[in-house]
Amino acid sequence: MEKVKINSEKCKGCLLCVSVCPGNCIKVSDRINKLGHKFVVFSENEKCKSCGFCFLMCPDTAIEVYK
Repeated sequence: MEKVKINSEKCKGCLLCVSVCPGNCIKVSDRINKLGHKFVVFSENEKCKSCGFCFLMCPDTAIEVYK
């Protein structure tokens, strides 16, 4: 089950979530959203502890975290 869900259309690629993820589970995609921004994607791995740091840092509310 996916622990982090990122809405790629809301993401503006500020990378704040990438900077606070202790497991390095969030990466920049090569794709571009409708707004013309490179967005982030969750690379599912066992290092994600659902800490919620990415959710707390996202100014665009583009991230949801599940436990």
